[in-house]
Amino acid sequence: MMGLICLLGLIWPDTARCRTRGNNSTPAVTQDSGYLIVRNIIITGNKKTRTSIILREISTVPGDTIYLKDLAETLEERRKQLLNTSLFLNATANIKNWEGNNADLVFEVWERWYTFAFPIFKLADRNFNQWWVEKGRSLDRINLGVKGTQENLTGRNDALDAAFQFGYTQRIAVSYNLPYIDKSFRHGLGISFSYSRNREVNDSTSNNKQHFFRKDEFLRQVYTIGLRYSYRKAINTRHQVFLNYNFERVADSVAILNPNYLGKGRTSVRYLDLTYRVSYIKADSWVYPLKGISIMGEASKRGIGPLSDIDDVRFRLNLARYWQVKRKTYAALGMRGQVKFSAEQPYINQQALGYADDYLRGLEYYVIDGTSFIILKSSLRQEMLSFKFKLPIVPKKFNSVPVRILAKAFADGGYAYSKFPGNGFLNNRFLYSGGIGLDIVSFYDTCLRIEYSINQLGQKGLFLHTSIDM
Repeated sequence: MMGLICLLGLIWPDTARCRTRGNNSTPAVTQDSGYLIVRNIIITGNKKTRTSIILREISTVPGDTIYLKDLAETLEERRKQLLNTSLFLNATANIKNWEGNNADLVFEVWERWYTFAFPIFKLADRNFNQWWVEKGRSLDRINLGVKGTQENLTGRNDALDAAFQFGYTQRIAVSYNLPYIDKSFRHGLGISFSYSRNREVNDSTSNNKQHFFRKDEFLRQVYTIGLRYSYRKAINTRHQVFLNYNFERVADSVAILNPNYLGKGRTSVRYLDLTYRVSYIKADSWVYPLKGISIMGEASKRGIGPLSDIDDVRFRLNLARYWQVKRKTYAALGMRGQVKFSAEQPYINQQALGYADDYLRGLEYYVIDGTSFIILKSSLRQEMLSFKFKLPIVPKKFNSVPVRILAKAFADGGYAYSKFPGNGFLNNRFLYSGGIGLDIVSFYDTCLRIEYSINQLGQKGLFLHTSIDM
């Protein structure tokens, strides 16, 4: 039976925790005669974070057996699990009080700064290049405001967020997420609300370019109220269910210009959006992974019962594999895709390539509308520099800033399907691009990407992004 459990653990690592329980006798598995039995797990350095929350992230418990040949790798893996919570600036793992085959594992953590109040300076356009080149760096297309975040509010890795924004999009939003509501640390809940309005609307697409309609009055208003439930039994796998109520209203002029904007010439729609998501991440970093695997699958139903002005069924899958080729050289392959039924959807429900993170590097100036798509991405990275510098007039705990700079080469391919492509010359055809670039990575989940790309149209350009590329 133990052999079967271990085999399942190799196929799906969270299916089982393949371990041997130890005492002072010889362990049941004898691949190596040297081993230690974990007597206690000791946590130090946490002033706000509850010890129980930290222990939840360490997939080792008292009584576990660790073979000495695996000891360094096991401690490093547990240390990175703590860093992946985004609760700590750093963490160390050590062995203490070693007596015979028994010893204590000691984890020391350095907590992050959890309270933030910072200004919002956000571009209204899809990416920096679209705003800088196509929109002429217009200050009218900038969002300003203030955002407040209280992470780890009660020491249970919960977060309260609020934002007040004006400028291109006027918006207020508030959310609270509590990852664990039970003593077994498996179930979590969250709630959110947002309201936004605009004087300008992306009312249509022509030749794979967004067209905008603007008036002095507010043309578009959107309300969203959401509930979230999460279930996390093991470390790497998380299940989530989202239920959102959405209401959108546009001015009559928008419906006249494009009757299919909300569909059937409507000026308002109401719908419920129910989504189930399962994700599996086993990587050295959840923010900027270089080794490991990431899987995310979604199934959603938009439109339920009488609240179904928009109606579709959507399936989505994101995959990424990261590995080390040689010292300081890393490769990555990724795939993301979506299938939506039916293929006849209003304009606002036909965003395929070019929106959010669903784009090919080198095609940032274009959008490809449709209901289904697939993207393939590949990267080869070489770490060039890794250093730290000190910030002046900052408490010692926070003044050391780590920086990593990686050079890379990349290639992307993709395809988007639209039943009604119109004059979209990039729809329903295979697309490809490639290039070189630099990634500048630091703490607090920051990444600056500088990329020089060329696409299948022969167009070249330098592009800037502030998120990871797969």
